[in-house]
Amino acid sequence: MWRGRTEAYAGSFARLCAHPVEALLDAAEVGAGTRVLDVGTGTGTAAVAALARGARVSAVDADAGMVAAARARGVDARTGGLPELPYAGGEFDAVVGNFVLNHVGRPRAALVELHRLLRPGGRVALTTWSANRGAGQDLLGRACAAGGAVPPPYLPRLDPAEDWPRTADGLARLLGGAGFRAAELTWDHRAGVEEWWSGAAGGVATIGLVVTSQDPETVVRIRREYERLSAEHTVAEGQLALPHIALLGSARRP
Repeated sequence: MWRGRTEAYAGSFARLCAHPVEALLDAAEVGAGTRVLDVGTGTGTAAVAALARGARVSAVDADAGMVAAARARGVDARTGGLPELPYAGGEFDAVVGNFVLNHVGRPRAALVELHRLLRPGGRVALTTWSANRGAGQDLLGRACAAGGAVPPPYLPRLDPAEDWPRTADGLARLLGGAGFRAAELTWDHRAGVEEWWSGAAGGVATIGLVVTSQDPETVVRIRREYERLSAEHTVAEGQLALPHIALLGSARRP
């Protein structure tokens, strides 16, 4: 899904995913001297924010392009993917994952691994998308449906046996550990019309796989419907306010 899409992600959806970073770091109690691991670092946004707090930061991502982008920002990043990461048990005071849980095929095994990496008393904090969706989250999907897009058969799908309720309570139960808590985050993401389209057109995430798998005529129709539906979220010429809802959860390793 992500190979070769680092630049497209950085120029579009990366700003959206940056919104909860400070709250994520607060939930993990990241401060000066904290040994923190940023899992699924992407272009390194959360890792850079943790470095600004004076933390001792390591980062990991499954995609080599993302790792290179994070390293270019001064992050100690390496390649690795859940549920097995190349770090020793108990190595970190805090582990954070910003919108990585929604890309993991075995979420319970992933959580076991994240707890393994924590010292006793350390905290894990994660963000993921909620089942309760903001209207802005559906804009591109609605445009695809209205344009007659047919989802390709190779879209990543989670095994139903691995699924869990995408609610605050569901995330809290999934996290386990001690002192677990979870809540919804809501915000309006401001983006340019072209910027928001560029992520999908660049093949980023599931919606990008849908758009880029279509024939050229269908892509033209999707773009036309996107422009029409964007009027619902326009706040200034060429600028959109897109409501989003996510979950933030954290827990302490006993």
